[in-house]
Amino acid sequence: MNLEQLASFVEVADTGHFTKAAAALHLAQPSLSRQISTLEKELGAELFHRARGHITLTAAGESLLPTARRMLADAEAIRRDMDELAGLRTGRVRLGATPTLCVSLVAEALSRFHADHPGIELEVMEKGSRELVEALGQGQLDLALITRTVDLSALTPRLHTQEVLREDLVVITSADHWESVGDSITLAEVADRPQVVFHHGYDLREATSAAFDAAGLDPSVVVEGAEMDAVLRFVERGLGLAIVPAMVLVDRPRLRSIRLTDPHLSRTVSLASRADVRATAAASAMETTIFDTAGRLAAEGTGLAPYVRLLPGG
Repeated sequence: MNLEQLASFVEVADTGHFTKAAAALHLAQPSLSRQISTLEKELGAELFHRARGHITLTAAGESLLPTARRMLADAEAIRRDMDELAGLRTGRVRLGATPTLCVSLVAEALSRFHADHPGIELEVMEKGSRELVEALGQGQLDLALITRTVDLSALTPRLHTQEVLREDLVVITSADHWESVGDSITLAEVADRPQVVFHHGYDLREATSAAFDAAGLDPSVVVEGAEMDAVLRFVERGLGLAIVPAMVLVDRPRLRSIRLTDPHLSRTVSLASRADVRATAAASAMETTIFDTAGRLAAEGTGLAPYVRLLPGG
């Protein structure tokens, strides 16, 4: 029995699916199946009831699961202690962030962090805010940048959050069409123009949809269901406008931002961590880098300064 087998067992138990578990662990499904089979042979008991499209735990699996979780947590604690002894020469940081932050604040922060600490292994989880909060609670992440208010009181263990910055949402258009739009635009005017929108499940899609609904507007959508990179590329090609966080415009010379008015929309970015777990030296260094990067993006003289404001926590 080894930790890799236990991690595979826990992932299959959590997902209820071998294919999904293999993808989450970055393993080929046959390799995952072999690990589970080997573990079952060593224990002398089947751990899963296997049915087409549905996997459930046997009595032996139910008995093993809490012990397996505890063993994996103990192994992670040992690794954190070794990271502390090694300082910042080796170690690992598991950072979660929403998709819109991964192409802006996170990309900038990781670049700076890697330059300062090249020996630290970086893992990034890109999901919605609620999924990131759940991953933190399950011990899958060290830090998470979230952008939507989530009820933390109902979660165990408790999480600690720090507000980092407040970021305006802006309307973007291609550089070729910018002059035809102007320097500012109302939400009603956006609704009347062809628009590229994200897929349902994006925190940003839910926020903008709520704004249109509150104003009684029915936006004209030309492309729906895209990811962030695709939205930016479609707008660059002149397919339509899009409402995005201001920070995604970093290093996008073919896009222009237009101030959104009536109503003004913004979002708060917060950094979340486990309140009951001592941060490793590497995680603490990443936290410092995130706040420092946010300060640089919001500094006077940058193109983002009118749209990004540091909050007291930052």
